[in-house]
Amino acid sequence: MTEKADALDHSSDDAAASTADETAQSQVPREYPRQWAADVLASDGGVVHLRPILPADADRLVEFHNGLSERTRYMRYFGPTPTLPAREVVRMTTVDYRNRVALLAFLGDRIIAMGLYEGLAADNKPTSAEVAFVVADDHQGRGLGPILLEHLAGAAAENGFTRFEAEVLSENPNMVAVFRDAGYQISRAFDGSTVHVEFLIDPTEALTVVRNARERASEARSIANLLRPQSVAVIGASTDPQKVGNVLLANILSAGFTGPVFPVNGATKPPEEPEGQRPFGVPAPHTVRPTAPPSVRGIRSYPTVSDIPDPVDLAVIAVPAASIDQVLDDCMAKGVRTLVVVSAGFGERGEAGLENEKRLAEQVRAHGMRLVGPNALGVVNNDPEIALNASLAPRIPGAGRVGFFCQSGALGIAILDTAAHRQIGLSTFVSAGNRADVSGNDVLQYWDSDDDTDVVLLYLESFGNPRKFSRIARRVALKKPIVAIKSGSGAMSPVHAQRTGPVRDDRVAQMVLEQAGVIQVETIAELFDCATVLAYQPLPTGPRTAIVGNSSVIASLAANTARTSGLDVVNSVDLGPAVTHEQLATAVSEAMTDDDVDAVIVVFVPPVAVDSADYALGLMEAARPADGGDVPTKPIVTTFLAVEGVPPGLSRTGPDGLPVRGSIPSYPTPERAASALAQAHRYARWRARPKEQPALIPEARPEDARSYVREVMGEDGARDLTARQAAFVLAQYGIEVVPFRDVSTMHEASAAARELGFPVVVKSPSPTWVSRIDREGARLDLLDATAVVSAFSELQALTGEKTLQVQKMASKGVGMYLGVADSPSFGPLISFGLSGRLFEALGDRSVRSIPITEHDARGLVDEPSVRTLLAEDNSDPETLVDLLQRVSALVEAVPEIRELRLDPILTSPDGIAVLGSQIRVGPVPTLADTGPRRLG
Repeated sequence: MTEKADALDHSSDDAAASTADETAQSQVPREYPRQWAADVLASDGGVVHLRPILPADADRLVEFHNGLSERTRYMRYFGPTPTLPAREVVRMTTVDYRNRVALLAFLGDRIIAMGLYEGLAADNKPTSAEVAFVVADDHQGRGLGPILLEHLAGAAAENGFTRFEAEVLSENPNMVAVFRDAGYQISRAFDGSTVHVEFLIDPTEALTVVRNARERASEARSIANLLRPQSVAVIGASTDPQKVGNVLLANILSAGFTGPVFPVNGATKPPEEPEGQRPFGVPAPHTVRPTAPPSVRGIRSYPTVSDIPDPVDLAVIAVPAASIDQVLDDCMAKGVRTLVVVSAGFGERGEAGLENEKRLAEQVRAHGMRLVGPNALGVVNNDPEIALNASLAPRIPGAGRVGFFCQSGALGIAILDTAAHRQIGLSTFVSAGNRADVSGNDVLQYWDSDDDTDVVLLYLESFGNPRKFSRIARRVALKKPIVAIKSGSGAMSPVHAQRTGPVRDDRVAQMVLEQAGVIQVETIAELFDCATVLAYQPLPTGPRTAIVGNSSVIASLAANTARTSGLDVVNSVDLGPAVTHEQLATAVSEAMTDDDVDAVIVVFVPPVAVDSADYALGLMEAARPADGGDVPTKPIVTTFLAVEGVPPGLSRTGPDGLPVRGSIPSYPTPERAASALAQAHRYARWRARPKEQPALIPEARPEDARSYVREVMGEDGARDLTARQAAFVLAQYGIEVVPFRDVSTMHEASAAARELGFPVVVKSPSPTWVSRIDREGARLDLLDATAVVSAFSELQALTGEKTLQVQKMASKGVGMYLGVADSPSFGPLISFGLSGRLFEALGDRSVRSIPITEHDARGLVDEPSVRTLLAEDNSDPETLVDLLQRVSALVEAVPEIRELRLDPILTSPDGIAVLGSQIRVGPVPTLADTGPRRLG
């Protein structure tokens, strides 16, 4: 690359430096873009800290350059450059963060990579910039090149650049591959020994796909480092059986962890004696030398992690919060990859604890590690090749194919005990505690590609990055069911609620989760009711349900619940209380082979003094498919003996004796059996939908909309756009507001009406008057100038507003409302319903998380109240479906739009007419999931 590029080359990945940030703060320029700093994951799951360069980084930059190999320097500078000239160091570290930007990647205090772009205005290319980057030799191959490229492109786009260029040595094909594999459409030109590369940096679908795939791989790898360690250290491993550290060690050992386990007990460290106090070889008086190394539970222990002679992948920490700093330093020095901190005394204890928790997370990430906790219950992996129980749970379910994530440790213990009682086998379990780092999003990424997990269970108190959760959940739910309990704000500590924001509307949560394909339940019992049928039975292909049993009363209860839950009861067979096991088996077999039946519920109360084993055997044989397989072709659930879980007689067992797929779940009541089956049906229906992506708007001008909004915002930050400004932004996505004019005098009103053409409306644009049922804020169907002038005078006197609007009269129709606003729990939400304060007060608005697909838009328009009025008015719902998708695409492309309101929207056989628009813009609260990859 050329000297002008002033940056670097190659590829890699890892973690970053809050310490480096602190020491560089002495020379922070006023325009320093702090929002560009980010923690990111390398391809090997390690954390890397990125931030813009500072003048104070000069010494570190020289050290970084000196550590590069001769070949790496040659690839960067096109020749031998053993040292950086002083003027070059100054030039690299002194940038304007607009035309010249440099980003550094840190591991601790050490720079491990650098990327830079420089504008090419001097070459008459005002929207192009030359880009280059370089990675330390020992960190190449970790995906740092693509990460730097993503973040440089994000910064460049923010500064108005649209194209990157680069000069690459022809003998460096890896560099060209970085640009190509990132999803960019590159053009290349060969010039002897160099290759000139150019590409547009605007976000495209291909770029998004590549970014998300790399994010998924790196986050899954980071959780694999946690759940599949080769070695474990227990820090705080006490010899006292009553201490937490002893319990942790005991659980790890009793589970049979397949790697080495290292107890760390600082109390075993012998006191050091100052040198020179006694002659060499003369033992100290009253000193008893240990005859054997210190141990905990019969295993040699070590004073610190650093004293362990072998590598340590996972450290489980059970020391007082005040001692964490020293332990953390030891783990950093040892190169530990992941930490599980069960210690309490952090964010759950108040503001001081929360500050310590934030500092802990920053330090952990700065040194390339991931953290579960603090205040965590622990982690479990039941894979026999790992056999890890690094948790405090007294009872762990056996191996199975269900993954479980929760935040609450106490509740986690109860849920694990319930799972064991119900014989729900777990693949893996993570209790995140205060969730300072690792979140449910991370673990979902792991389960997405984990062949040992078929069903995902979540107990969520909040969504750390709601947009990302929705995106990941949608993808995972397409192949693996996700069942979630979402707690309300009352389930969280005040500090946790303050940090993450509780869900303030359970109905909103329900709609957003449903949109993402997540099965939402309200109780632990429902959680496992769903999990049992999903883990052991196939999904129903439709709602048609047969009920077979020997109790008409119980069958009736099952039928009532099935119908109210969305199932169609197509057949109900009452065999009578004296049914034999042969008769029961025959009836069940007929239902299972009936092409007009999608699922079967068996309600069974055994006759007195009979052997229920024969009935169980008959059920199992009746459920067996005709091809002789073990898993039924359609789901079957039962109330066999009112047992909760999988009765022994209805269980197909694996080599370890635990239930496997094909087992028939049983429920204590027919209502719970029918409800669980109905949940499986709703999920199956969601999964069978056509696979969609958010609609592309071919005629949209996203860059024009973004640049206009950012120009209007200027340095002032949040502000409300004028009606004309809002209309201009909407027009960039093909959304036309019915023509209007702002008027302040009777003469202007009259002139505007003549210009627009009669009939017209005179109205107040203020939200106070918009959508009032009495329509006092508007005068409609004005046919001449006299009526306009009169209406103008009346409204000025009524509203007290100097400026009103004159608008072209639209066709009469049904009034609709469309709004977008930020939710503290889910990010930007789009809401839709009938216009008017009455409907708003009644909560008659449906909600979806942005971005929406065509199916999501149809779901919003298909709400009962909306659908009924549209049909009565002969309005075409497709026009509203199109409008919803356009608004979603606009807000997704311009995240600075903080609020948007179209009200009213009149729908009629002639189409739709947007009469009012309001847009509020402001700084984006977080770049998480709206820009380059970063940890949320």
